[in-house]
Amino acid sequence: MDRTFSIIKPDATKRNITGAINKIIEENNLAIVGQKRIKLNKIQAEGFYSVHNTKPFFKDLIEYMTSGPVIIQVLQGTNAVEQYRKIMGATNPENAEDGTIRKEFALNIQENSVHGSDSIENAKIEIKYFFDESEIIS
Repeated sequence: MDRTFSIIKPDATKRNITGAINKIIEENNLAIVGQKRIKLNKIQAEGFYSVHNTKPFFKDLIEYMTSGPVIIQVLQGTNAVEQYRKIMGATNPENAEDGTIRKEFALNIQENSVHGSDSIENAKIEIKYFFDESEIIS
């Protein structure tokens, strides 16, 4: 069993669709083994997204991710990273396949409802950024 990291973003929490997103996650054989509702502060968001700090969208990304509560999660299952990326859909919802989270719920390329780790290595880093091992129950 592998783990991956997920964020249900502010646009989704604002629209109260976290349950619908979790339903898709669980229907696709991923177990939610850690979950918290938090409001990222600027320091947390800048640290988490530091890989993008030289990109032109960085300031807008930080503003957006600190604009409201998020749901941070640890997901577990077979090939969890790959599986979650498949069910999230393309970053740009216009390019996402039907039935994916982003095709169903995203508002636009930034307000695309979810974030997921892009590799097993990054999943470990992202999980550790927000969770103590004692908070993950599998």
